[in-house]
Amino acid sequence: MYNKSIFLLIALCLHFGYAQEGKITGKVFNERQDAVSYASVILESAAIGTAADENGNFAINHLKPGEYTLKVSSVGYQAYTKNIILKENESIAIEVHLKDGMQLDQVEVFGNRYEHPDKIEALTRLPLAPYEQIQSISIISDKLIEQQGNLTISDATKNVPGVYTFATYGNKRESMSSRGFRGIPILKNGVRVHSDFRGVGILTDMQGVDNIQVLKGATAITQGVATDLGSPGGVINIVTKTPVYQFGGNTALRVGSFGQARTTFDVYGPLDEHKNLAFRINGALERADGFRKGISSERFYINPSLEWRVDDKTKLSFEMDYMDDSRTPDLGTVNLNESDINAIYDMPYEQFLGYKNDKAITQNASYAVRFSRNLSDKLSLKAAFYKSSLDLDDKGASLGNVINDADGNPQYELRKRGYAVSTRSDDNSVLQFDLVGDKLKTGNISHTFQVGFDYRTTAFNTFNQSVSTVDTINVFTGINNSLPGALAFGAAKEAGASSRSIGFVAQDVISFNSWLKTFLGVRYSSTQSSTATETTNSNAFNPLFGLVLNPVTNLNVFASYTNSSYPRTATRLDVEGRELGNERFDQLEAGIKTNWFDNRLRFNFTFFKINNKNINLAVYDENWVATGFYEKGGNDERKGIEVELTGRILENLELITGYSYIDAQYKEHNAYVYGSSPLNTPKHTFNAYANYGFKGKLNGLSLGAGAYYTGERPINDWSSGAITHEGIVPNQKPFDVAAYTLVNAQASYQLNKHWNFRVLMNNMFDEIGYNAYRTRYINQTDPRNFAGVISYSF
Repeated sequence: MYNKSIFLLIALCLHFGYAQEGKITGKVFNERQDAVSYASVILESAAIGTAADENGNFAINHLKPGEYTLKVSSVGYQAYTKNIILKENESIAIEVHLKDGMQLDQVEVFGNRYEHPDKIEALTRLPLAPYEQIQSISIISDKLIEQQGNLTISDATKNVPGVYTFATYGNKRESMSSRGFRGIPILKNGVRVHSDFRGVGILTDMQGVDNIQVLKGATAITQGVATDLGSPGGVINIVTKTPVYQFGGNTALRVGSFGQARTTFDVYGPLDEHKNLAFRINGALERADGFRKGISSERFYINPSLEWRVDDKTKLSFEMDYMDDSRTPDLGTVNLNESDINAIYDMPYEQFLGYKNDKAITQNASYAVRFSRNLSDKLSLKAAFYKSSLDLDDKGASLGNVINDADGNPQYELRKRGYAVSTRSDDNSVLQFDLVGDKLKTGNISHTFQVGFDYRTTAFNTFNQSVSTVDTINVFTGINNSLPGALAFGAAKEAGASSRSIGFVAQDVISFNSWLKTFLGVRYSSTQSSTATETTNSNAFNPLFGLVLNPVTNLNVFASYTNSSYPRTATRLDVEGRELGNERFDQLEAGIKTNWFDNRLRFNFTFFKINNKNINLAVYDENWVATGFYEKGGNDERKGIEVELTGRILENLELITGYSYIDAQYKEHNAYVYGSSPLNTPKHTFNAYANYGFKGKLNGLSLGAGAYYTGERPINDWSSGAITHEGIVPNQKPFDVAAYTLVNAQASYQLNKHWNFRVLMNNMFDEIGYNAYRTRYINQTDPRNFAGVISYSF
C-alpha cells in the first residue's frame, strides 16, 4: 500500500509538471523601436509576473492552458494590455510596443514590484534582480523615503534589519553599522565619499535619492578588498535620480519643529522632439535650529543629470550631485560615573557644552558618466566612471578628562574643555568596465555572467591643530559659550595618503534547469598605498561560491561562501622581521528568499557567520607593554539571523517588518576579553512600518506608522589589559547604552493629481535614546517633533 501511494504521488507530480509547460515570451519596444529595459510584465488574471531584462526580453514559463491578460508597463510609457489564449504546452512569442506617456504603475515602498533598481550593477555587476542575487540585498525606494519624510541615511535605513547607527560624532556625520561591524562603507552611485578606514560616515540630502541599496554578506567579489573596518558587514549605496523621457516634476515646502524650513524641487523631461535626450534636476534649500540651545544648520543641494540615447543600442548618462552643509556640532552629554556604570546625564536642552562659533562645514560633490552598449540581445558592454570629492572644515570644542578634587575623588560634573580646528580633503574615483551576458546557452545550460575590471583611487589630506585646555565647565550650572580671544594652539599636524587598486572580476551564474543555479566568482586585486614616508603593495585573491535552489515557484533557497582581504595591516612584522600579509575574513551565508501573491509579499530569512581568524595582533610583554612586533592569531566572530517581511498585504495596505539577532564576539583575541562584544553592537534590532490608503469617501487619505527598536549595546570595547583607547579602562567591563524604541506616524492627503498635504510626527512618545562614540560623543536622539509638507506636482 505504501509503495502504491508513493507511485501515485510521483505520477501526480509528473502529470502536474508536464501539464504546465506553456510559455509566453516577448520583447518590449517603444515607439522608436528601442528596447525598453526592465519593464514590468504581469499576467493579471494568474497573479504571475516578471521583469524584462536590460534588452527588453521577458519570459514567463510553466503556465497552465487558459486565457490570460498580459499587462506591460514602464515609467514614462502608457501601460499595454493584451488578452492571450494559451493551449497546453504552447509557446507564444509577442512583441510589445509601448506608447510614450506618463502613466505610472503601482509603486511599492521597496520599489516597483518587478523594477530593476537603477545602478544596482555598479555593485553586483550582474543583470539580476535583488530576489535572484546570492547576496542579502534590500532596496529602499524614493516612495518610502517620501512617505516617511526621511531626511537622513539613518531615517531611511532603519527599515532594513540589522542596520543601525554606529555614531554621529556630534551630529556631524552619519556612521552606519551592520552585522556587528562598525562604520560600513557608504557609497554614492557606487563610489565611496569619505575614505577614512574607520568608517566615520558622511552626510547627504534625500531630495536627489532614487533608491538606497543595502548589500550585506558576499560583497567582496565586486567591491574589492576590505579596506574599511566595516567592509565585511556590507555596503550602503545611495543612488541619485536620473532623467525621465516625459515632462513633469514637483516642488514642496516643509516646515517643522526647531525652526525647520525646507524647500525642494524636481524637474525632468525630454530635450528634443524625438525623445533621445532627457534631463533631470533636483534641488533643496534648508535651514533649521536644533532641540538644544545654540544649535543651527543650513544646507544647499543640487543634483542635475542628462541622458542621451545615442541609438537603439547605446545609452550615455552624465550626472552630478553637490551638497554644501554648515551646522553646529553638538558634543552631547556626559556620563556621571565610572565607565562600567550607565549614568548618562539627561542634560537640559538649554545647556550646550560647546562654543558659539563652533561650526562643521561639509562640501561634497560626486560625478558619474555611464555608458552601455547592447552588442546583441544577450550580450552588452558597460562602462562607468564615478568620482567623488569631499571637503570638511571643523571648528569646535572638545571635552577632556574628569577633574578630581583635592582628595583625588572624581567630580564627574566638572570637565576640562578644549578647542580644535581641522580640515580634510578626499578625492575618490572608480573606472569600471564589464562585459555582461544574460542567459546565454551552452546546450541546455544557461549562463548569466560578467567579466570586467576596475581601477580605484583614493587620496586624502588632513590638517589638525588644537588647544587641550581652554577652560573648565560644570554641566550642572550655566556654561559660558564664548570662546576666549587668544588661544595657545599646539603644533599643527598634517597627514595624507593615497591608494590605487586594480581589480579583475569574473562571475558566472549557471542555471542547470528551472530549480538549480550555481554562482561562481573570483576577484584578483592589486593595491598600492602611499604615505609621505612609505609605499606598500598587497595582492588579494578572493573566491565566491554560491548555490540557489528553487524547489517550488516563488521560493529560492541559497547558500554562499566568500572571503575578503584586509591589506591595511599587511606590512606589520613578526619577531623575525617578516611581513605578516593580509588579514582575511571568511563569510558564510544561507537563507531563503520568497515572493507571493503577484510579488506583493516578500519574505526573506538569512543566516550569516563571519570569522576573522588570522588577525595581525600586537605582541605584549608580561606588563602589557607593546613589543613593537606582531603575530598571526585570534578569532573575531559575527553570526546571526535577519528576517524581512515586506510588501502590500492588501491592495491598500503596505507593510515593512524586520528583525535581526547579532552575536558578535572577540574570541581568542590578545587585547580584548574573550566573548565580549565590539562597541555599539546591539544583539537585537526590530522595525515595523505600515501604511494604509483609504478608498471611497476618504479616497486620497493615507495613514502610516512605524516602530524602530535598537537593543542595548556596550559603549566601549572591553580591554583585557592592553588597550586604553578613549575611555577604555583595562579589565573594566564597559556599561551598556540602554535600548530604545522610536515610534513615528504620518498622515497624507492627495487632494487631486497636483496637490498633496502631509503631516509627520516623529518620536511621538518622546522616548530618549542615545548613540555614542565611546565616551567622546554621547548624542541624544531627537525628542518629539512635528512637520508639515505641502507639495505640487505637474
